Amino acid sequence: MSAGRGVARAAILLATLTAVSQVFGFARDAVIAAVYGASSALDAYLVAQGLMNLVLALAAGAISRALVPVVSRAVAAGDQQRANRVVQVVLTLTMLVLMSGAVVMYFAAELVVMVLAPGFDESTRTLAVELARIVLVATVFVAATDVLAAATQANGRFFASGIQGLPFNVVMIAAAAFFGPTFGAHALAVGFVVGSAVRMLIQLIPLPKFSLRLRPRLDLHDPGVLEVLRLVPALLITTAAVNVNTLVDRAVGSAQGEGVVAALNFGWRIVTLVDSLLVVTLVAAIYPAFGAAGAPERRGQLRALVSRAMRVVVILITPVVGLMMLTATPIVNVLFGRGAFTDEAVMLAATAVSAYAVSAVAIALRTLGSRACLAVGDARTPVVVSLVVMAVNVTGDLTLGVRFGVAGLAASTSLSLLAGAAAVLLRLHGRHQGVELGPLMGTAFRAVLATAAAVGVCGVLGLPSWLRDASTSGQIGGLALTFLLGAVVYVAVIVGLRGGEFVELRSVLRRRRRPGIEDE
Repeated sequence: MSAGRGVARAAILLATLTAVSQVFGFARDAVIAAVYGASSALDAYLVAQGLMNLVLALAAGAISRALVPVVSRAVAAGDQQRANRVVQVVLTLTMLVLMSGAVVMYFAAELVVMVLAPGFDESTRTLAVELARIVLVATVFVAATDVLAAATQANGRFFASGIQGLPFNVVMIAAAAFFGPTFGAHALAVGFVVGSAVRMLIQLIPLPKFSLRLRPRLDLHDPGVLEVLRLVPALLITTAAVNVNTLVDRAVGSAQGEGVVAALNFGWRIVTLVDSLLVVTLVAAIYPAFGAAGAPERRGQLRALVSRAMRVVVILITPVVGLMMLTATPIVNVLFGRGAFTDEAVMLAATAVSAYAVSAVAIALRTLGSRACLAVGDARTPVVVSLVVMAVNVTGDLTLGVRFGVAGLAASTSLSLLAGAAAVLLRLHGRHQGVELGPLMGTAFRAVLATAAAVGVCGVLGLPSWLRDASTSGQIGGLALTFLLGAVVYVAVIVGLRGGEFVELRSVLRRRRRPGIEDE
């Protein structure tokens, strides 16, 4: 099977599974919004999750990303035993580090919450500490899930990693709906732990297919393990920088009034749905192929893979961004506007959606670019880019965020991610010849022009005003009509500009081989 066909099939499988999980994810968020609203209790729960992420940032995300190219190369070379040995050692090290970190954070929870949410009143701060100590139990489950999912993806198996969100979301829905009214935010914390354990159990299913046995192993002299460990420090900084951005957003938001942290969270969830469906699934499918094509003699294949992936996500995501900004309020109202989620909460979350929306394209380009850099052994570029993103975001939070609240905090995030995407593209092109910037910029120009036309037509017809005043059922139909009309105009303009992007997209969906994608 060609690399192009393998990536396309894996991406379609992951996209399908992720779409199902996302439906349940939004059902989960809708239930949480209806039960808790944009309340101080939900703010406390989200900050508690942030404290847990401080522990996870120490190892889980970084190690899982460092693991994929190493295991992928071992599998491609036919050495399954070496691949499994690396996974066993890495999993053992991850568990030891995170268990230690969780214990330390448990006793330091009160101090850390004071730093993470200085604007909380005493009762909200106390609740956040209690919830943090509960969700810390999930640290080991989440870390094991990340490492095992990376191992299965590196072995070319994607079903378990793609379906893991479904049982987690079912558990969270049950926790919020059945236990939330009685036990408050504590039900969410316990549900998070139980759901995380179920996610981990799902990852055990495919392990026998590539003879991976879970047993402790500490062999720090293994060359594959050493390669993973060399990548980890840089990736730790990258992961930590992402968490710092979220923590600063919430720290500033905690002083902006009740429900601000929750509104940011709901807005971010809506905007990143696009990336969850397209980018995360595409990256998970294509990252092993990046690793296999990372050798210098295969740089042309890597450049073709990266360039195609970036052009596809730009042409698909850009119109969604424009239409999402146009219809932010009805989108939020349809998804969350019921129960305890008041009209004021809807407006706060809609403001966040509008300001966050443009970051969807930036996330896609930055993620693909960073993975391509890692595939060629460049761990420095993702670190530098993360520091750029963090600096821009923190500066924006302390200026725009303090002055403009939700809008300023969300805009700061978008500006920082745009800066990060530009930085990684320039580095990948200039140092590694890993992307063709000319065709990518041409695609971006055509996508923006076509999106402006689609938004303009919908605006001239008065659809945004009509949507704001319609009933919920009317908004659902109106949103479908707006996005359908916008899509028709968008496609017509792109085809009229003769950029060829849809021809390339069609070839990917049909899994045809394209130039530069050679058989493995």
